[in-house]
Amino acid sequence: MTRWKELTEAQWRERLTAEQYHICRCRGTERPGSGRYLLHHEEGTYTCACCGAPLFHSIWKYDSGSGWPSFWETIDGALEYHADTSHGMQRVEIVCAVCSCHLGHVFEDGPAPTHKRYCTNSLSLNFLGTGP
Repeated sequence: MTRWKELTEAQWRERLTAEQYHICRCRGTERPGSGRYLLHHEEGTYTCACCGAPLFHSIWKYDSGSGWPSFWETIDGALEYHADTSHGMQRVEIVCAVCSCHLGHVFEDGPAPTHKRYCTNSLSLNFLGTGP
């Protein structure tokens, strides 16, 4: 069993593309509107691109107009939350609870019933479809 939080940065660099490493391990972000999952509408589960842990179900995905894939709910226990004061802002960073992969941020401007917007980078996600 892989002990994800114990991998070295060199090991992460071997496992991820340069772009994924920048997003997932260095807390980078994709350009708005550029992610492969922004307009993705298949049924299934979005998982962590680093470790494969399930994060979001497709039924919770919605078009927030932000330019990044957005969800209004997350799988219980899938995420950890950290204060992020970078870039002169106060935000809440979301990371994978299994491997600490940076996913994006959560905001309080989402739809009911949670009023949350889990704003994620496509490069930090993979997708497991449930279709035929």
